[in-house]
Amino acid sequence: MVGDLADWLPMDVDIWAWVGGTQRELHEAGNTGLAMALGDVPAQALEGRFAQLDVVAPAITQHAESLEKPWLELFARYWHLLGRVGDRAMGAVALDDAAALAEFAERGDVSECPAAPGGVEILAVTQANTDGPGYAATRLSSLGAALDGVGPDSLAFSGLATQYVLALVDAGQAAEGVAYAEAAVERLRGAGREASWELGAASARALLAAGRPGDALTALDASTGFKPDDPVAKGRREALLRSLVLVTLDRTQEAVEALPDLDVVGDHPREWVEWAHTVRMLVAGGGSIANSWQLGRILRQWMTYFETMGGHRARFELALTAGHLAVARQGLWQARLLADEAEAALAGLRATEGLADRVAELRAAADAAKEAPAPGPRDELVAYFDAADGSSADPERWVGWLWPLSGTDLEATRRHTTTLGFLGYPGVGADIYWKALAEDADPAAAGEEDLAYLTGLLIEARQDERVESLAARLPQTASHLALARLHRARERWEQTAAEAELAVANGGGLEARRLWSGAVQQLGENGKAAEILKPLLETGEAEEEDVWRVIVMSTAVEDWATVRAAATGLGMPIEQGEGPIEEEWHLVRVILPAPDGSQREVLAVRTGPATARLAIPQPRGMEYNAGDVVVIDPRPLEPIPEGEEERESFVIPFAGVTMLRPGGYTSWFFDGAAPSEDEWTEFNEVLAERGWPMWVYSDENYRVTHPASGEQLPGVFGWIAIPPAVRPADLDAVLDDVTEQWSHPLAWLDLAREVGIEAERHERISKEYGL
Repeated sequence: MVGDLADWLPMDVDIWAWVGGTQRELHEAGNTGLAMALGDVPAQALEGRFAQLDVVAPAITQHAESLEKPWLELFARYWHLLGRVGDRAMGAVALDDAAALAEFAERGDVSECPAAPGGVEILAVTQANTDGPGYAATRLSSLGAALDGVGPDSLAFSGLATQYVLALVDAGQAAEGVAYAEAAVERLRGAGREASWELGAASARALLAAGRPGDALTALDASTGFKPDDPVAKGRREALLRSLVLVTLDRTQEAVEALPDLDVVGDHPREWVEWAHTVRMLVAGGGSIANSWQLGRILRQWMTYFETMGGHRARFELALTAGHLAVARQGLWQARLLADEAEAALAGLRATEGLADRVAELRAAADAAKEAPAPGPRDELVAYFDAADGSSADPERWVGWLWPLSGTDLEATRRHTTTLGFLGYPGVGADIYWKALAEDADPAAAGEEDLAYLTGLLIEARQDERVESLAARLPQTASHLALARLHRARERWEQTAAEAELAVANGGGLEARRLWSGAVQQLGENGKAAEILKPLLETGEAEEEDVWRVIVMSTAVEDWATVRAAATGLGMPIEQGEGPIEEEWHLVRVILPAPDGSQREVLAVRTGPATARLAIPQPRGMEYNAGDVVVIDPRPLEPIPEGEEERESFVIPFAGVTMLRPGGYTSWFFDGAAPSEDEWTEFNEVLAERGWPMWVYSDENYRVTHPASGEQLPGVFGWIAIPPAVRPADLDAVLDDVTEQWSHPLAWLDLAREVGIEAERHERISKEYGL
């Protein structure tokens, strides 16, 4: 892993040597899991495996503190923050953590680390995410000071120089940015090093900002072969920048061809503002880009993200860009709301000169444009709305057409406000609906459907106080139901269960019972949760989803009579009888959590409607192993292929829910040079005869070193699991016997140490073969 990363990332050799040395120290100290995770952290940050990163990096940081290894702590904190403020583009929400890292990197026991200047770089990135121009002077000061302390031979130089150029552009000093980038590239060349792709891209951006798009394209072309700091993102970032430069040069068709698709940039907030800006230019230039309501909805979602993350400048820029796009497609009501959004974003900015004028420009454009004509008379619009083709109708235009009726005509209000919520404006819809139902009328007299719509909008708009106020004015059943919906949305399970139970007690229907059962299940009471839903099965009110939920929850508490009855009701062929259902159905893939925050896919045999027995040995440290029976959610996680040939080879993936019955198996690791085909066949047969599951975790790229010649040999490593009735010494004896005549020995060091037999021999094999 470390060797691969060293080739992948342009980081100093000494850093990777330090990482490798730290891993060995951790292994020797018994911190195997931490050692394995350490080398993967940079890849997690750059590949977007943020769920893992957010678990692993803080764990490494905590261990580093307890082990008094400040360089290790810096390493983990740096990559964790890079994952947050790099691709995820977090702003104000990460400022305190970034400032703390920069301060930590200045400590005497940390400052000598070659990566220490990265703390300044991370802080500058975070400030740029928050408000680039507003923090420009601050960034230039801190980056300049850091650059004074490092030369072009430092691994930190290129990253610091890149951020310095971008800060000059944000400060309105694009020409200075061009000159600085060129000088930095020359300094690197003089030191025998190549600039990073990111520094070359920063130079192109500075040239573009300086009004020299032709030179920007030349600079971008010249830097395309440079090694990137972020190799995963380089392709899409380069294509996006190229598209922006090309459209600036009025080479519209080439720009359209270069522009990354929405599904390429959609998961990468760092690219959103530039992508939207490029799209606006392409639309204005007549490029074949669809300026649709779907695009407007996505941009609205992006604005909400940046509002949450404190990306104040990004939120402002996106609001204006989306507003002008809305004007171009006659979505004038949205353009005016987006002008309000941009104006609201000004409060979070430190530098606002000229921004109010840009907002006024958007408002003027909306006022000057003409509304799209309605499809019919005002008093017939609701009927036209209901008759519209749901797949081709434009909800954005319908919001504009229904607006004059909304708040006075209840049918129009329902359609208008829920469509507003769908398009990303639940707060606007909630305000209109609230006035119509709660201010101009008595909500206690409203129908169930209206109350459900209003509550949903209020919850989505995070107007919790209004939900509580509404509930206080409703009859008991509706009141408890409204509060249960609110608590569920905020994941307050005890309160959800309490309110939903009261709703059921007062005659609440299907939704109330589902809310109650779901909350109780979240609290870990599967048996009770199933009992809450059972009456629906008896009355026939239950839908198929409810039946499956009863099956899953009853399986978790081994209420097999209920499982059999419910499965029979679904037409499933279950063997009759009592006790556990332990049939042999078919192979499945069970998706289970791993300690590092990721998920593991484990091959298993489905043994019942909601159970599977794991078939693959798992490494030590996992909470499950071969032989364990787990409860699964019977809803496939992937669609089953339509073609018969594809279906035959398709193994359905299901989410693991909980452990039902541990098998008690213990896994033991083996490692070494790969045996011959005949030797390997015998190895597999011997283990299979005994029913001891084995799985190879290595791939065809795994190599070990011949101890005599130094030749690289194909290697193999994996795990063998033995049931509780088998002693480790029995496995040791079988392995010793079956591998005795192999050309190259196999090592099972941990097992040898456990049984106290020939541990020294296995240590020698591990050392000689570089295992």
